[in-house]
Amino acid sequence: MLSEQTIQTIKSTVPVLEVHGVAITKLFYDRLFTAHPELLHVFNHANQKQGRQQTALANAVYAAAKYIDRLEVILPVVKQIAHKHRSLGVKPEQYPIVGEHLLGAIKEVLGDAATDDILAAWAEAYGVIASVFIGIETDMYTNSALQPGGWRDFRPFVVARIDKESDVITSFYLTPQDQGPIASFEPGKYVSIRVQIPGETYTHIRQYSLSHAPGQPFYRISVKREDTNPTVPAGKVSVYLHNQVQEGDVLWLSAPAGDFTLDQTDTRPVTLLSGGVGLTPMVSMLHFLVTTQPNRKVTFIHAAQNGQHHALRHEIERIAMAHPQVTVAWCYTQPTASDASEQAYHKQGYIDLPWLQSLVPTVEGSFYFCGPLPFMKAVNQLLIAWGVPEDDRHYEFFGPSGALS
Repeated sequence: MLSEQTIQTIKSTVPVLEVHGVAITKLFYDRLFTAHPELLHVFNHANQKQGRQQTALANAVYAAAKYIDRLEVILPVVKQIAHKHRSLGVKPEQYPIVGEHLLGAIKEVLGDAATDDILAAWAEAYGVIASVFIGIETDMYTNSALQPGGWRDFRPFVVARIDKESDVITSFYLTPQDQGPIASFEPGKYVSIRVQIPGETYTHIRQYSLSHAPGQPFYRISVKREDTNPTVPAGKVSVYLHNQVQEGDVLWLSAPAGDFTLDQTDTRPVTLLSGGVGLTPMVSMLHFLVTTQPNRKVTFIHAAQNGQHHALRHEIERIAMAHPQVTVAWCYTQPTASDASEQAYHKQGYIDLPWLQSLVPTVEGSFYFCGPLPFMKAVNQLLIAWGVPEDDRHYEFFGPSGALS
């Protein structure tokens, strides 16, 4: 337990962290990777270059300081980060390394303002927070390894099949190289893929949502090729998977992880909203719903640029044809002439509240949504405007969490 003096000292740094948090975390990562370049095998290099990881860590440090006397408030975020750490293979012995360089960055950025009392308080607080993470992650590693078909770290899987789903999204069907059983999972979870790309010094690890139902003899991930936006660096792993990985190749996978999962105790109508490649966890949820809750009404709404960018459409429509409780609706921002002639979409432009209400007549139900950040913000604001309670709004970010406000 932290002393009252330590708690008050940490709380006194909240305004400073609000102003200097990102500067501290940028310096922290510089110090960390300079002293321990081997950790570059674990961290997402793209998120580092774009500043997303630094911002995410700054937000986490700020929240920890703000709620240092009520850490249970941030426990959901802690568990979300712990899932990611477990899927990356983060180890307890790495926490002291992180603590050393985080405190060093605080001292360097704040200068004389970082008094001995402040640094001592943060050292004590970090020890408590790290022990919470280590405890949660230890349980996660144990549960992952002991579950039927489970394993602890990374396991080799063979690429059994590759399907091109759209101009930019491809599915990879993965089966265990040892031909043993594989762990089941809750729809919405992801796996980490670890690859050694030829010519790259460090391994790269990325998380991809599982896009099929549990209970299959394979895992399926559906990956967007991230090299179409000239303002954003190309995604090394996604391009490698699309350009170089072939059927028969081996990829190393973590066991399924993540806390964005379908509430299986809820029997109310459910609406699944997705944008772009954000449909992957929704398709997994859809497969699961029609087999385990066949009487539950499901509305599947997807936004895409056009039919050429719309992945897994025919698979979803086949499910809807076979299960009358499922309704689907497509929203295209830039439909092609072919899309128009085939009446391949239900709305042109963007999802808005009147159209959503025409498809889903009541807020009495649960809403799951996933996609690019602008899509997420727009959908969240629509649901708030409609009066959907916070507890019924479930979402996941791809990459480090950002604010939806």
